Amino acid sequence: MRFRQFDRRARMLAQRSWTERERRIVGRGLNGRAAIAIEPVIGVLFFTFLTWGIVWRSQHVASDATLYKIAPIFGLGAVAFAIYAIAVMVAPITAFLQTFKPIYKVDGYVRYREPDEYSEDDAVGYMAALFHDQTPAGEWECFGSKRLPNRTIPALVEFSEYGGIHTIDGHPTGLLPDADLPTLAIGIAPRH
Repeated sequence: MRFRQFDRRARMLAQRSWTERERRIVGRGLNGRAAIAIEPVIGVLFFTFLTWGIVWRSQHVASDATLYKIAPIFGLGAVAFAIYAIAVMVAPITAFLQTFKPIYKVDGYVRYREPDEYSEDDAVGYMAALFHDQTPAGEWECFGSKRLPNRTIPALVEFSEYGGIHTIDGHPTGLLPDADLPTLAIGIAPRH
């Protein structure tokens, strides 16, 4: 699920902190992504070392002035790997930091609706937590295999601003897995 909008009135709702178990699940996802990010970090170190070595050698060998022309190529490789490492880590770090924000509770409604022209290609629709007057507290884009119907149901909802709806009438939505994740979150990628 991806965040779409968040009503300022939701900040006045009843709220609770993330449980240690919930935070641990998100933390293990972060650890898994960090294990993937080792590859680009090694690339950054390797290409930085090559760049530094070429520049150092060109300063100590008078006939190798052409090495200055080669060094920027490896420097660009180091920058590219650094951008890759940052791109891999942004979403899991953001998700983990969100576990320090509250989970909100609203006794209102849950609205499901079909994808619209602003939806991503693989989206199946939107889920929204609604106040008692049926104005949205927050809405999130959903991904999966079944298209969501247009439907509104009364419910007691727990949701977080970034993650989406955690429970509906006390039943988990699958936003967080029921069981603890393996240490590096191996096998979680195919889940929706």
